[in-house]
Amino acid sequence: MRTVLMVAEKPSLAQSIAKILSRGNMSSRKGLNGTCSVHEYTGTFAGQPVRFKMTSVCGHVMTLDFLGKYNKWDKVDPAELFSQAPTEKKEANPKLNMVKFLQVEGKGCDYIVLWLDCDKEGENICFEVLDAVLPIMNPTHGGEKTVFRARFSSITDTDICAAMARLGEPDHNEALSVDARQELDLRIGCAFTRFQTKYFQGKYGNLDSSLISFGPCQTPTLGFCVERHDKIQSFKPETYWVLQAKVNAEKDRSLLLDWDRVRVFDREIAQMFLNMTKLEKEAQVEATSRKEKAKQRPLALNTVEMLRVASSSLGMGPQHAMQTAERLYTQGYISYPRTETTHYPENFDLKGPLRQQANHPYWADTVKRLLTEGINHPRKGHDAGDHPPITPMRSATEAELGSEAWRLYEYITRHFIATVSYDCKYLQSTISFRIGPEHFTCTGKTVISPGFTEIMPWQSVPLEESLPTCQRGDTFAVSEIKMLEKQTNPPDYLTEAELITLMEKHGIGTDASIPVHINNICQRNYVTVESGRRLKPTNLGIVLVHGYYKIDAELVLPTIRSAVEKQLNLIAQGKADYRQVLGHTLDVFKRKFHYFVDSIAGMDELMEVSFSPLAATGKPLSRCGKCHRFMKYIQAKPSRLHCSHCDETYTLPQNGTIKLYKELRCPLDDFELVLWSSGSRGKSYPLCPYCANHPPFRDMKKGMGCNECTHPTCQHSLSMLGIGQCVECESGVLVLDPTSGPKWKVACNKCNVVAHCFENAYRVRVSADTCSTCEAALLAVDFNKAKSPLPGDETQHTGCVFCDPIFQELVELKHAASCHPMHRGGPGRRQGRGRARGRRPTVKPSARRPKDKMSALAAYFV
Repeated sequence: MRTVLMVAEKPSLAQSIAKILSRGNMSSRKGLNGTCSVHEYTGTFAGQPVRFKMTSVCGHVMTLDFLGKYNKWDKVDPAELFSQAPTEKKEANPKLNMVKFLQVEGKGCDYIVLWLDCDKEGENICFEVLDAVLPIMNPTHGGEKTVFRARFSSITDTDICAAMARLGEPDHNEALSVDARQELDLRIGCAFTRFQTKYFQGKYGNLDSSLISFGPCQTPTLGFCVERHDKIQSFKPETYWVLQAKVNAEKDRSLLLDWDRVRVFDREIAQMFLNMTKLEKEAQVEATSRKEKAKQRPLALNTVEMLRVASSSLGMGPQHAMQTAERLYTQGYISYPRTETTHYPENFDLKGPLRQQANHPYWADTVKRLLTEGINHPRKGHDAGDHPPITPMRSATEAELGSEAWRLYEYITRHFIATVSYDCKYLQSTISFRIGPEHFTCTGKTVISPGFTEIMPWQSVPLEESLPTCQRGDTFAVSEIKMLEKQTNPPDYLTEAELITLMEKHGIGTDASIPVHINNICQRNYVTVESGRRLKPTNLGIVLVHGYYKIDAELVLPTIRSAVEKQLNLIAQGKADYRQVLGHTLDVFKRKFHYFVDSIAGMDELMEVSFSPLAATGKPLSRCGKCHRFMKYIQAKPSRLHCSHCDETYTLPQNGTIKLYKELRCPLDDFELVLWSSGSRGKSYPLCPYCANHPPFRDMKKGMGCNECTHPTCQHSLSMLGIGQCVECESGVLVLDPTSGPKWKVACNKCNVVAHCFENAYRVRVSADTCSTCEAALLAVDFNKAKSPLPGDETQHTGCVFCDPIFQELVELKHAASCHPMHRGGPGRRQGRGRARGRRPTVKPSARRPKDKMSALAAYFV
């Protein structure tokens, strides 16, 4: 029996699709990476019985990066990144072992069906999967087709089964357009970012941003925000005057009239008009009109409109809204949320999704009436040829989804029902009055048929009092006429919704990437999100944009990126050559980069006005080992130490606190040590500012602290304080934190594992002796007699933190202790994963990457 491998983009998606296709008759197991499951069942494919294996990836399998030395900022001229620096595809998340997982599952398979998201990124992931799987699949026979692509827009039985029945092929051109975008963004972004980050962080201390990044889409996005800021700053309010009249209509009722001239900017002229009208006692009706008008129902919902409404009405940032929509999609509640289309195809089943809502407690009556009386065909919108508009596919309640997801789902559903509802119809009445020589108008609206506003009440016509019945020549008594003084107001800062509109209008980013670009300028501290989700540029964001304008306006204007996006779309359509577009665009930006570097003084002049030089920033903290003067600690991101006498800057670990470490000095360079801490429940370690930036030993890397230093005799080094191999990661060593008493801690120097131990001991030392069983260093612990937990009122004990039964009661290892070989069957299994490796200078952690997050096992430590 032949085997068909099927791959979806997310584990939850794979499970849903497999459940539909197998009709629930499937078996499931975890894959080797522990994240992706494999769902197996039997069926028919291409007219023959087969075994199906449905699994998934977790987004992109590969990511683009520079090779070797080109990832090191200090060793490469950023200009080389445009053409000379070679790139390679690396695993996007090495911890997932996705390539190996796909190869294990793909070995021996005869066919592959790709169920990746149906957009350009999805097509690109298709070919990443194929690159991993095709070489190990069974060889084809006589040119037999083995690669298939499923295209679908929602996770429903109908859509999934239809996609399986009409399998196509992955689109190589769309995948190439994504490759081109990735390479352009990598080369252009890294070159500009590295240059301006090194240049300005080496001169100014209060930039408050760890990275001064540039992005071909990110920078024009910031440009829109700063452009609005500049308009606000340059705005000069003007005073103007208006006439306001009030007439008596009926008993206890008056009408407020609007002046036809609207306003005048000369007070004397306004006073003249007031004088001409204030003596009049009556207002004469000049004309009346009554017109039936319609407020159109909305176009079908696409991604950009959903993001706009989520920000302006639901208070959800674009990235958060997109993530929420993707969860709703993978759970089968809505159709695919990334689409530029606002037009339903003629053959789209509109009544199907509508029937799903027929019993919903919030809108059942409206839906049932539409199904009974007949739906109104949606307005003709834009057909981008990608996916149908965003549509609710299943009924749901707030209890099912949670408050955040429910709010977005509710809007999507109400919007869909509104698109198949009728227009709102209302009667607009207008009365034109003359008071002396001046003309005034009064308008009123009366709803005839609410139409779609019944389901979208926030779009309803404002309730206004109906106007009295009158005709030309009738008169009304003037009760008041006065002159009001007002001022013009500046525009407000851009809202996220307005920014999304501008980005769409100018072709900056795609419906999928727009939220990412907005999130980036917030993360980089270029803008802050104010009340009403308005984006206010920071000093850094303003100076950067003004600097770009001063040197090369095209770096910040949307025109050049918009042109690049059009070229990328031509690649996707097969109308442009991938290599030619890539080469031409990189050549343009390389020339711009060289001009930018030569002209950086222009931006630097603006920086000098807004920011303080390094020498004038920060507070004295520790002494320099070269000149023995105090270096200043600059707390603003990125935190660092600066010696103004030597004009040297030393980078420090980020996202923690820094303080002087007992005025102790490094034996190698005489720099005073500082102590980095992530908080009382986290870890802390001393470090030498010079060694951390200029590693003294071959087995040390830049940024390492004393807990990774292999100096053979220094009392702060790994050699003196190391205990044994970390029980969670294979590359780390558990190191005693000598500053943590009386709540002592042992922490891994690679991952996040922290073990709390020996509380209330007044002294803990690492002994020169090692455990005879596991070779870990012994700990010597001294307690006060009054607080000693040791048996027999003992106050001192030396033993192994892993093997000594007395210490096991005093160390919060809990279940994690089972990782140690001594707790998995005794000394006969000393070669196990948890074997301690000693603490002497020979300890050399492997080059494997440390874990970024604690696993469930390591969580027991804290």
